[in-house]
Amino acid sequence: MIRMTEPSKITGVPDHQPAAGGIAARARASVGPKYLSGLNPEQREAVETLDGPVLVLAGAGTGKTRVLTTRIAHILSQGRARPAEILSVTFTNKAAREMKHRLGQMLGHAVEGMPWLGTFHSIGGRILRVHAELAQLKSNFTVLDVDDQVRLLKQLLQAENIDDKRWPARMLAGLIDGWKNRGLMPSQVPSGEAAMFANGKGGKLYASYQERLKILNAADFGDLLLENIRIFREHPDILRQYQQRFKFILVDEYQDTNVAQYLWLRLLSQAPSSTSPRGRGEVASRSDAGEGDSPSTALLETAPHPSPLPVKDGEREKTKNICCVGDDDQSIYGWRGAEVDNILRFEHDFPGAKVIRLERNYRSTGHILAAASHLIAHNEGRLGKTLRTEDQDGEKVTVTGSWDSEEEARGIGEEIEQLQRQGEKLDEIAILVRASYQMREFEDRFVTLGLPYRVIGGPRFYERAEIRDALAYLRVINSPADDLAFERIVNTPKRGLGDATVQMLHDHARKRRIPLFEAARAVVETDELKPKARGSLRDLITQFDRWRAQREVTTHTDLAQIVLDESGYTEMWQKDRSADAAGRLENLKELVRSMEEFENLQGFLEHISLVMDRDGGAEDDAVSLMTLHSAKGLEFDNVFLPGWEEGLFPSQRTLDEQGRAGLEEERRLGHVGLTRARRRAKIYFATNRRIHGTWSTTIPSRFLDELPAANVEITESKGGSAWGGSGGYGASRFDDMEAFGSSYSTPGWQRAQANRNRGGQGGRGGFEEEAASYSSSPDFGSFSSRRRGPLTIEGELVAKSTGTTSEFSLEDRVFHQKFGYGRVTKIDGNKLTIAFDKAGEKKVVDSFVQRA
Repeated sequence: MIRMTEPSKITGVPDHQPAAGGIAARARASVGPKYLSGLNPEQREAVETLDGPVLVLAGAGTGKTRVLTTRIAHILSQGRARPAEILSVTFTNKAAREMKHRLGQMLGHAVEGMPWLGTFHSIGGRILRVHAELAQLKSNFTVLDVDDQVRLLKQLLQAENIDDKRWPARMLAGLIDGWKNRGLMPSQVPSGEAAMFANGKGGKLYASYQERLKILNAADFGDLLLENIRIFREHPDILRQYQQRFKFILVDEYQDTNVAQYLWLRLLSQAPSSTSPRGRGEVASRSDAGEGDSPSTALLETAPHPSPLPVKDGEREKTKNICCVGDDDQSIYGWRGAEVDNILRFEHDFPGAKVIRLERNYRSTGHILAAASHLIAHNEGRLGKTLRTEDQDGEKVTVTGSWDSEEEARGIGEEIEQLQRQGEKLDEIAILVRASYQMREFEDRFVTLGLPYRVIGGPRFYERAEIRDALAYLRVINSPADDLAFERIVNTPKRGLGDATVQMLHDHARKRRIPLFEAARAVVETDELKPKARGSLRDLITQFDRWRAQREVTTHTDLAQIVLDESGYTEMWQKDRSADAAGRLENLKELVRSMEEFENLQGFLEHISLVMDRDGGAEDDAVSLMTLHSAKGLEFDNVFLPGWEEGLFPSQRTLDEQGRAGLEEERRLGHVGLTRARRRAKIYFATNRRIHGTWSTTIPSRFLDELPAANVEITESKGGSAWGGSGGYGASRFDDMEAFGSSYSTPGWQRAQANRNRGGQGGRGGFEEEAASYSSSPDFGSFSSRRRGPLTIEGELVAKSTGTTSEFSLEDRVFHQKFGYGRVTKIDGNKLTIAFDKAGEKKVVDSFVQRA
């Protein structure tokens, strides 16, 4: 009888692994799980290497997200862990949702029971709510945003008689956020850094701020991890519970982690042992780091990374199964605390770690990858990898010079229209700028052309004043100790409770060390306030008591509607006669509708506090306009990269503040911008640029000379003046002009324009008729870029309302001076959506077209 022997026990036979791509490898792959099919050898190795620390160095477009989700699916399908035993950390809620969706597709069923898949802050917040009492909080604490932080710090500055104009609260908020990102409690802030604010009072204000947060039953984003770290340090038994709970840890975008996130991960990634980690109160109290301890303050002050934690004999096999996925070439968030050294030191922090490089790009063409790889190779601080593709070379990266920034915007606008005529979707076109102020000229240009666009990373729905007011009411209902929310709406709508009343409440609350709401309840029982103010405040307190009682017997959506109506807030906007009042009322309705998908009020408020990304809904086809930082993780067929000039890109401010490290981060930013493009990447620079109202002469970016000549093509601007033309300077932008415009939006002006375009005798002659004669010349004047265009909200064109409906009907045949003939497909007030025969679909005001 032949006895089966384990392969490892066979002697005299050399080790053998099937050749990559060979018959044996392909046959083995065919019998594996379906979710493993289609993975290249490097991706499959990253998925199947489950034991010990693993660093997956994933370049842009190499299938990073697929590897991460497939790895989770493999862990679950192999029975190595239950869903609740996997900690998977992402940087955005969008990434977490995408991961869950993909897991559901891979495993063939909805992914349930994965409570520990989310962002750093959402998971940290969940742990903190469980152990809130250890941080002197209640489980229903409020998470403050930046606006509330600044308001609270202003109060503290006033209490200390510090001039908030010389020492702005927003500056202090930035300092505190930086300290929390580095894992520093108030007692650990270096004296030199504390002296940077208010003549050495920075540390004291930080301590007062933390103390005030406890009284308000509140935490800010930094606390969600900082308090976790403190609890883990001071209560090793709790830390050990979580270490034992998480059998596998997976981290996305590891290169973007800051020191606090790094320390949080290091504590959780230590293998639990029978020996309890030594607890301690403040890190500053000791300088040694034993098993389970975090780095000392001295180490934190001198470098963001501690020495690796010692591992006792025989415990090497207990190393936690942690897998970090990231790309050192895409570390572009140093300005907000990210430490690229976290990924560069991975092998040092986790001895014996396996590093797997994903270099096969599935996004961009050969020329784009070659240009991006050649550029980033000039960086010294990187682990090193070279992106490659099996795709065709495609079009070369183009570099285009223009006379000034206005011509740059015109040229890009012309190229986009040409792409549109060739059948390219606007959704697949993006303009990535280095600084947000570059966007204005593109927005003006797109309004002039009638090109739909969206600004990514612009004003968000939940940041609008009316939404913040409504949320403040709901926050006070959820947590009566939320002073900042109560102060925001105590006199909104007007109740006769002025600054003097609010100051009296603050004084009373501070003396008694009680929340503002409880101070108000006490004050209304005295004669300190005037009868009218006392009555208004008593009514408001009664309303909140009633709403809290209703919370137990009605849905949170109905409650929100009741609060908005009974508080008088809806009525306030109904009586408002401003142009945007109707839009604000619609926003409030949308807010109530958005609550329906949440089980309760606290869940909804938690979502609002933790949401880190902008959710794009079903929008019309539009060009995406955003900063290079906002573009990370996105991809488009066509990418325009304007403003590659010294001082703008690389940023002079970054170079001045960070030197070579700043230059390398700027270069990584250029690498990220290029690798967003699938088929075309187009770089622009201008010789003259207006920055904050002042024209400056610029020189091309040093990054242009770091691009490989074989993969780059020099082109001429299509913005109306030939670069390098006669005289060596090119034609002036004034040589190629378009129609004058006007910002008038009165009904009379609109009627005059309508009459003029329909052949009538509107207006009084003079300027209006002159403007009309200029408009008849198709390419006259860039002066239109100086006028104020139609109102835009979050990058979407909104025609100026005249209070009248359009005279046109659907399917009407019309003619436009620039776009030619077309038919009306959609009517929104006096704004028409027209499908032009040659120019494609555009949005225009009806006064600029006439019946054909």
